[in-house]
Amino acid sequence: MTPAARIAAAIEVIASIDAMRLPAAQALKEWGVAHRFAGSGDRAAISGLVYDTLRRRASSSWLLGENSARAQVLGMLKLERGLDVEAIAKLCSGERHAADQLSERERVALTSASLDGAPSHVAGDYPEWLDPAFTRVFGDERVAEAIAMSHRAPLDLRVNTLSSERDKILASLRHLRAQPTPWSPDGLRILLDADARSPGIQAEPDFIKGAIEVQDEGSQLAALLSDAREGETVVDLCAGAGGKTLALAAAMAGRGRLIATDADKRQLAPIHERLKRAGAHNVEVRTPRGSEDPLGGLAGRCDLVVIDAPCTGTGTWRRNPDAKWRIRPGALEIRIRDQIEVLDRAVPLLKRGGRIAYITCSVLQEENSDQISAFIARHNDFAPVPPISVASKLGPSAKGFCDSIRLFDEGLLMTPRRTGTDGFFVAVLKRSH
Repeated sequence: MTPAARIAAAIEVIASIDAMRLPAAQALKEWGVAHRFAGSGDRAAISGLVYDTLRRRASSSWLLGENSARAQVLGMLKLERGLDVEAIAKLCSGERHAADQLSERERVALTSASLDGAPSHVAGDYPEWLDPAFTRVFGDERVAEAIAMSHRAPLDLRVNTLSSERDKILASLRHLRAQPTPWSPDGLRILLDADARSPGIQAEPDFIKGAIEVQDEGSQLAALLSDAREGETVVDLCAGAGGKTLALAAAMAGRGRLIATDADKRQLAPIHERLKRAGAHNVEVRTPRGSEDPLGGLAGRCDLVVIDAPCTGTGTWRRNPDAKWRIRPGALEIRIRDQIEVLDRAVPLLKRGGRIAYITCSVLQEENSDQISAFIARHNDFAPVPPISVASKLGPSAKGFCDSIRLFDEGLLMTPRRTGTDGFFVAVLKRSH
C-alpha cells in the first residue's frame, strides 16, 4: 500500500470506531480481515496512524473545526507527525486508493489554525470531566503533562538479573539499537519511529531463555522502590500476569519467600510459564479457590506486601490511547473502592515493622495521595516512608530521579514528561507496632 492509501485506511478505521463505538484493537482487526491484501508493514503503519489519531483526537478536531474521522486524522498529521499542509495534500491527492483532496477550508485550517484559546482538556487531549483532577495534580502544567502522555511510548525491557547482566544483553540486542534506560539499572530501551512495528522480542533468544522481559521503566522502578529484600517474606497481592513479581524475585536475588496472588485468578494464568522461563524459584503462586483464603497462615508473618493496585490506568495512556476516551467517572469510583479493599486486606498480613508498597499506574490524586491519607486515618500504626528516602534506593541515579519526579507527602509520582516513563505513583508505608 502507498502512504496515501494508508491514510485513507486510517480514516476508515477511525470512522468505524466512532460509528460503532468499537475498541481500537477490534476495529483494526476487522479492517485487516476485510483487507487481507495488506501486508504486515501496512497493518503496522495503519495501526500507528490510528493510535496517533486517538492520542490527539480532541486537539485535531479543534484544529479542523469538526469532529469527523477525516478531520481527526488530518489534524493528527500536523500536530503529532509534524507534517505541513503541502505534505498532507500529497497524501490526500484524491487519486486511486487515496483520500479526497483537501478542501480550501481544510487548507486554511492546516496552515493557520492553532490551539491558542483551546480549553485545557482539548489542548491536552483528555476527557473534559477529568480536568478538575488534572488541575489538582498538575495545575498550570496540566496541558504539557497531558501532551507528553499523548506521544508513542518506547519499548522498554528489563534484564533478568537472576540469569544475566545488562551489559551482556546490550551487546546481544545491538541489532535492535537497544540502549540503557536513564533510571532503572536493569532497563533497556528501544526507540520506535512513528510507523515502526514493535520488534518481535518474544522471538529473541534472550527472551526465550528468560534473560529479558518487556516492562516499562516506570514499572521496573516501582518494583525496585518497593525494596523487597533478600531473605524476606513478601506478598505480591495483585500479581496479575506477574511482571512485577518477576522484578521482585530478581530484587530478592532469588532468596527469601515471595507469594504471588490475585483476586482474579484469570489474571494469574500467564504467570506460571513466565516464572519458569525466568528461573524465579522462590515464588509461590496461590490461586484463589472458592471461599478459601489463598493467604491463609500468613497473618502477622510478612515483611512486605506489594500492592500493584487496580486503577484507572491514566498513566498508561500513551500505550493505550483508546482507553482515555472510553473511561467514565463511574470507573474511578469503582477503582477507589477496590483500592480501599486491597489496602485494608494487606494489614493483617504484616508483622511489626512490616511495610506496604502501594503502586498505581495512575496520575490522579484520588487514587494516590488521597488513598494513602485515608489509609493512615484508618490505620494509625502506619506512616509513610519519606519519598526521598524511598527514591534513594536507586543508588547512583537517585539524585537526578528525585529532581525529576513529583514529590508528595505520601509518595512520589513519575510521568512521561518528567521521567520519560509511564505515569506511576509509589508510596511505602511502615508499620510501627
